[in-house]
Amino acid sequence: MSGISSALYSAISGLDGSSQAMTVTGNNISNSNTMGFKSGTASFSDLLSASIASSSGGSQVGRGSQVQAVETNFSQGGFQSTSSPTDLAIEGSGFFIVHNPSNTTNLYTRNGSFTFDDAGYLVNADGDRVQGSSYNASGLLASGNLGDIKVDHIAQIPAKQTSTVTLQTNLDSNSSIVGPFVNTNANATSNYSTATTIYDSLGTAHQATCYFTKTGDNAWDWNLGVDGGDLTGGTAGTPDIVGSGSLTFNTDGSLATGATPPAITTLPWNSGASQSQQIAYTFNPTQFNTTSTVFSQNQDGYTSGQVTSVNVGTDGVVNAVYSNGETIAEAKIALATFNDTGGLSKAGNSLYTSTPTSGTPTIGYPGPSQGTLITNSLELSNVDVATEMVNLITIQSNYSANSKVVTTVNEMLQELINLKQ
Repeated sequence: MSGISSALYSAISGLDGSSQAMTVTGNNISNSNTMGFKSGTASFSDLLSASIASSSGGSQVGRGSQVQAVETNFSQGGFQSTSSPTDLAIEGSGFFIVHNPSNTTNLYTRNGSFTFDDAGYLVNADGDRVQGSSYNASGLLASGNLGDIKVDHIAQIPAKQTSTVTLQTNLDSNSSIVGPFVNTNANATSNYSTATTIYDSLGTAHQATCYFTKTGDNAWDWNLGVDGGDLTGGTAGTPDIVGSGSLTFNTDGSLATGATPPAITTLPWNSGASQSQQIAYTFNPTQFNTTSTVFSQNQDGYTSGQVTSVNVGTDGVVNAVYSNGETIAEAKIALATFNDTGGLSKAGNSLYTSTPTSGTPTIGYPGPSQGTLITNSLELSNVDVATEMVNLITIQSNYSANSKVVTTVNEMLQELINLKQ
């Protein structure tokens, strides 16, 4: 009689285990389109067997099965491209770090569907703030100090007056000698000229034209002019010369002298800007037998600007892009890794919490150890629907078989009851 009852309860444990496995599989299938979702697998084990006496000695009879654990599969999911610059995916083992403003407990997620809220914080769909490190006004990263990532979308960047200009040119060695230079006849008394946009302290743009005049073999003069209409006392349409100097070249076409002339110190702008503007010019010219041309020109000034967009680089740097073309790094996204990701505890909404089993997270920035960021992308669920459908068939078969055991045991009990009749 006890054996029949044991068989009944063994079958019931099989039904219960199959039901739980069906729950796991159903959850996987229902989250097959959830970004960053990691599938689960139900692992079974047998229950402690009972010892019975037999002619051959001690024997054991099983008492059924149980779900020993539901293990999370943290294998890499695929990637889906998006149009949002704040959609991020991780290729590797890292997790984004977020926390709710109402507490300081960090949560971890693989779902990088982020946006900026009305206060400028980078958040997930539930309003949890993404964690990282900020850059200070000098552009230095406060590494090791985690905090909310925030970008002031209504901030202005003040104008910056030009303080350095670098020109890289070639001056044609076959040019005729046309000097000396005369500013009122600048084009006729120079062989070549190039204009650079510079900015005053108010952010007003001005054209500074550098005129190059050949004065002898391997010798050139340069004269830097600004339209007189921009300067106090100047004449519009005529360049006022604000700096000048000489360049000499070696016979191989390389520069011999004149690369770093004295800085220009006074520019009497009539725009109301500061007239004390020091500009250091650096020349990197050559003199070869090719047409005079500019290879590159750079200056460090700009007008004021407002934030027009925000982007995130593959290195995790959050950049504010301004209307004046400047890009300023605001923060850097941090990632966490764990010794045992299987020990993480699910907190819902694609979030996890750390546990003693998972270990203390290692915090770092995107890279080989933490995982690489893929921008304008989201990580797809790693659920394999085909595999889950096969699991459904297996679970259903197992459930039906255990049901047959219950039915058979019931028939056996009924036979036992009928012995009295």
